[in-house]
Amino acid sequence: MKIQLSDHFTYKRLLRFTLPSIIMMIFTSVYGVVDGFFVSNFTGKTAFSAVNLIYPFLMILATVGFIFGTGGTAIVAKTFGEGEKEKANSYFSLFVYVSAFLGIVLAVFGIVFIRPIAILLGATKGALLESCVLYGRIILLALPFNVLQMLFQSFFVAAEKPQVGMWVTVASGITNILLDAVLVILLPQPLKLVGAATATALSQVVGGGVPLIYFFSKNKSILRLGKTRLDFRAILRACVNGSSEFMGNISMNIVGMLYNIQLIKYAGEDGIAAYGVMMYVNFVFAATAVGYSIGTAPIIGYHDGAKNYNELKSVLKKSLIILGVLGVSMVALAELLAAPLAKIFVGYDDGLLRLTVSGFRIFALSFVFVSYAIFSSSFFTALNDGVISAIISFLRALVFQVAAVLLLPLWFGINGIWFSLIVAEFMAVVLSTIFFIIKRKKYHY
Repeated sequence: MKIQLSDHFTYKRLLRFTLPSIIMMIFTSVYGVVDGFFVSNFTGKTAFSAVNLIYPFLMILATVGFIFGTGGTAIVAKTFGEGEKEKANSYFSLFVYVSAFLGIVLAVFGIVFIRPIAILLGATKGALLESCVLYGRIILLALPFNVLQMLFQSFFVAAEKPQVGMWVTVASGITNILLDAVLVILLPQPLKLVGAATATALSQVVGGGVPLIYFFSKNKSILRLGKTRLDFRAILRACVNGSSEFMGNISMNIVGMLYNIQLIKYAGEDGIAAYGVMMYVNFVFAATAVGYSIGTAPIIGYHDGAKNYNELKSVLKKSLIILGVLGVSMVALAELLAAPLAKIFVGYDDGLLRLTVSGFRIFALSFVFVSYAIFSSSFFTALNDGVISAIISFLRALVFQVAAVLLLPLWFGINGIWFSLIVAEFMAVVLSTIFFIIKRKKYHY
């Protein structure tokens, strides 16, 4: 039975509707994880450290897709809720075209400046620097498709076709896994890193190119790419709405760079490698919360536009309960799997393995707070309140984490770096709770 945005959502219906988005985000997070596994085990920890060092910069450039994906979806869903279908499709087309253009511009920028940026991030010379540049340039060739992939992850849900989005992302993830297995294992040692980067780039072409063809063709969704007009006001609204997700992703990757700098100081290349493993697991767990938030955002935007406040309140209450259970479950699972997961990536180095496991057992405690913080920002984005959403994301992902990662190591050494995410996420939950209370009368939830 087809689920529509206008439906009443029980727990079962809410989970059914958001499950494809959750699976979609998990498979998206597989890119870095799969590359990390093959690079670490088949090319060594220097190349593994290089991938982790340059990856945050590559993700920063791709976040333009999140701006127009999350911010644009809120506008399109609300416009549908107001009954203006043609206008909603015009907005959709505009956001896709603008995102593709910006993806091309950013790809050129990244390819030209990748070397000085890698040096700035700490890869000052030798194999580490050359590996950063090589891996980064290959990934950047596919950046426009990566941008579109991030954008379509949100719009498949708004199109009432989350299952199609899920299968596209699954196909993209499988492409990455298979090509990694073939190219990294079979190519000679000097080309293994090239193989890993090529596998990821081609999988992003699948993830961004297939949806482009789907929405340009006749399809059974409520969205279709077609004619539009250059509407700077709509572009600005989308940017404001999506600024929280943009700032959240930008801040997360900036903080990732700062973590690497601190870890070089306290533990050298082993610290970067250990943090890389933790972040791969964090990508997968956080992807669950991001996927749920993407899945519920069009529902929230639709019922806000339709002024169906009882349903809006119901979705919020159910979401908070679901995310609470999810957070506790993620912590328990992470603690149980800390050693086995670390062995998958760095089992070949006993010292690095011990460092990774001890740090991960501390780091994983933050998962109980992550889901709430991610959903809170997404909730206000869906209500077209980009300012509040941006404040939550900016303080959560940048201010709280930067302060924690700079100050806590002064007292606790390297363990302070692992504790910093727990402190930052807890503060984000406190801040989000305050905004939920302040804004409840305005949005009638």
